[in-house]
Amino acid sequence: MRNLLGSVVLLHLMGGCLSQFPRPCANSEGLRTKECCPVWEGDGSPCGALSGRGFCTEVLVSDEPNGPQYPHAGIDDRERWPLAFFNRTCRCAGNYGGFNCGECRFGYWGANCAQYRESVRRNIMTMSTVEQQKFISYLNLAKNTIHPDYVISTATRSEMGENGENPMFSDINTYDLFVWIHYYVSRDTFLGGPGNVWRDIDFAHESAAFLPWHRVFLLHWENEIRKITGDFNFTIPYWDWRNAESCEVCTDALMGGRNSLNPNLISPASVFSSWKVICTQPEEYNNREALCNATGEGPLLRNPGSHDSNRVPRLPTAADVDFAVGLPEYETGNMDRFANMSFRNVLEGFASPETGQAVPGQSTMHNSLHVFMNGSMSSVQGSANDPVFLLHHAFIDSIFERWLRTHQPPRSSYPRANAPIGHNDGYYMVPFLPLYRNGDYFLSNKALGYEYAYLLDPGQRFVQEFLTPYLQQAQEIWQWLLGAGILGALIASIIAALLVVGRRRWKRNQRKKRASSYGERQPLLQSSSEEGSSSYQTTL
Repeated sequence: MRNLLGSVVLLHLMGGCLSQFPRPCANSEGLRTKECCPVWEGDGSPCGALSGRGFCTEVLVSDEPNGPQYPHAGIDDRERWPLAFFNRTCRCAGNYGGFNCGECRFGYWGANCAQYRESVRRNIMTMSTVEQQKFISYLNLAKNTIHPDYVISTATRSEMGENGENPMFSDINTYDLFVWIHYYVSRDTFLGGPGNVWRDIDFAHESAAFLPWHRVFLLHWENEIRKITGDFNFTIPYWDWRNAESCEVCTDALMGGRNSLNPNLISPASVFSSWKVICTQPEEYNNREALCNATGEGPLLRNPGSHDSNRVPRLPTAADVDFAVGLPEYETGNMDRFANMSFRNVLEGFASPETGQAVPGQSTMHNSLHVFMNGSMSSVQGSANDPVFLLHHAFIDSIFERWLRTHQPPRSSYPRANAPIGHNDGYYMVPFLPLYRNGDYFLSNKALGYEYAYLLDPGQRFVQEFLTPYLQQAQEIWQWLLGAGILGALIASIIAALLVVGRRRWKRNQRKKRASSYGERQPLLQSSSEEGSSSYQTTL
């Protein structure tokens, strides 16, 4: 009962945790007032103010200068996020979080968000078959569940009218919400006119925010799965692809094998063969000057290993990862895809993991896995359609964690100014609501309530990667084990009973034989003298 109560409390506290647009704010009133301070049902006040959870306040954005990569201003809704939509939002106190301060920040839970909780992300290849199947079923559930708390925008802010008289928002399922978020943060800027766009812009790639942004992205995705399944022990597994020569997770038992009739499709034996992708046609959106509206655009595509080998000659090795982790500088130079000896740029895959120098025209490390998959995962805006994306980025995040633990950099190591737009320390991550600053997530995952199994000390790692799977598998099949034990005991009892009966029968037969022999000798004893008879019987 205590566990059930705890689960109910945790579910309540996780009642809404990410972008794109909270339903209570996605309307004409919210757009007109530019205020997104929803009521917390716990006390009926905006931001849970009556309970001291938070308060509605003005959004203050950073005025630090951006780099030269984006020369425009005032034409993209993502500039100075989130001011194009809202200039007042909830600011939560203490360990409270969420768009209405009705939940806890990462790593904390409980009625007052005072309990720290650390979860462990594990290697998908060491998980039990039952755990792997459960993960896949969770993915499919998310793909088929409309998100209850968030909607997406299907038009730019200017298209919705000066006073928000034409709000244009749409429902979306939980999995595709994250696909859309990844599209929106990396899409091109519309400059006016069909196909007239600025391409050298990305608020989550090609600069410093790449790692903190994807860290927050995964944390939110993890929490959403916990919310819709009620499994609060769920964590995103990772795929350790070091020294891999093929897509080890591309099997029907995991993320889907190759279709024998069309190698670009997923095997019909996998549930992912029925998935429809969204946001995979950026050129069409640019020509129409329209946002992706999350309409299905065809099947999930993947053909690992049939990529351009000149661009990706091999997959990353353990030595490549070690080289990257050894680089002391997080960012260098212009802090973009041309940076040399930058840990972020090497790990992201725009620089060589052997020399640290930028290598235009080639894809290494993180980028190489995307290109290697040769399908939906290979274009930035639509890459999150492929669930392999999650396994891949969880491992990328673990390498980021290794670097943080190795160098223990101060906050000042993260660029405060002059990074490409969207990547400075004080910039709010696009398009998340509640708001998160890039620099606030330039810290160890220990502070965020999670860990990676292979980064644990040897004893803890043995428990997580070897002992735990066996114990969990035993727990999952305990009924069968109990039945087998009872059956074994029953069979043993029957065998023992048969042995006892057999032995008794054998003894009885032996006595009969002896009695028969005694009967034949008795007349001889009786015919002898008494002394002799007594002496013989004693001897006998």
